[in-house]
Amino acid sequence: MKPQTAGCAASGGNRVAADIVLRTEGLTKEFKGFVAVKDVNLAVRRGTIHALIGPNGAGKTTCFNLLTKFLSPSSGRIEYDGRDITAASPADIARMGLVRSFQISAVFPHLSARENVRVALQRKMGNSFHFWRSERVLTGLDPRALELLEAVGLADYANVPAVELPYGRKRALEIATTLALEPDMLLLDEPMAGMGHEDIERTAALIRRVAQSRTVLMVEHNMKVVANLSDTITVLARGEVLAEGDYASVSRDPRVVEAYLGHGHAGQRKHHGTPAEASHG
Repeated sequence: MKPQTAGCAASGGNRVAADIVLRTEGLTKEFKGFVAVKDVNLAVRRGTIHALIGPNGAGKTTCFNLLTKFLSPSSGRIEYDGRDITAASPADIARMGLVRSFQISAVFPHLSARENVRVALQRKMGNSFHFWRSERVLTGLDPRALELLEAVGLADYANVPAVELPYGRKRALEIATTLALEPDMLLLDEPMAGMGHEDIERTAALIRRVAQSRTVLMVEHNMKVVANLSDTITVLARGEVLAEGDYASVSRDPRVVEAYLGHGHAGQRKHHGTPAEASHG
């Protein structure tokens, strides 16, 4: 976990306000009478890892889709780096430096890892569909592609088709393609989903490494990962913010414990534990 700085609440004067890179005010999403996200106020500090957690049905996915512009809010406001992005598209915010990892994943399964990253680099240059360009021009992107593969631990897999990569390595490739766009902020949607223990440890180390020069917001169910990586945690329950703070404070908040144990998700408790239980895992 990175060193704690000032809290993300709107206290602490202008310096803290300037440190907020992503902010929502009254963010609400209603589906035909069902309120999935209600009046969420979120503030993510620049240069931190911020986790969005909650029991099943808490509204995490809906909130994440609102932040990444795959859904439009019923009401409220989203601001990124001082700009109102409430009505922006995913492509708009990607150009601003706010990129959702896995949305631009390795979509070409029969291209090698190197070629997939090279496509992402072409996209950054504005010519991602110029496949007819000379091989000499395209191979000019190889040094940067290999540098990105090295950064995510895939140097030895550069020439392996994406479809043949183990699951955890595919996730690493997806992060490499995201980093090719040179994002200032990464939004990670359940980066550990479906991974075994070894892949989880490798991916957690990768997230920590790439976060050294970026802001990260992630939705994650694995509480041990959340405890080890996060600077700040926002807990959602029934679409509303239930608690916020560092792991030590939210994991022992009686409202958070009740939200996890009171929803009857025995399977979730078994596999992921409550926040308090994860701190001992």
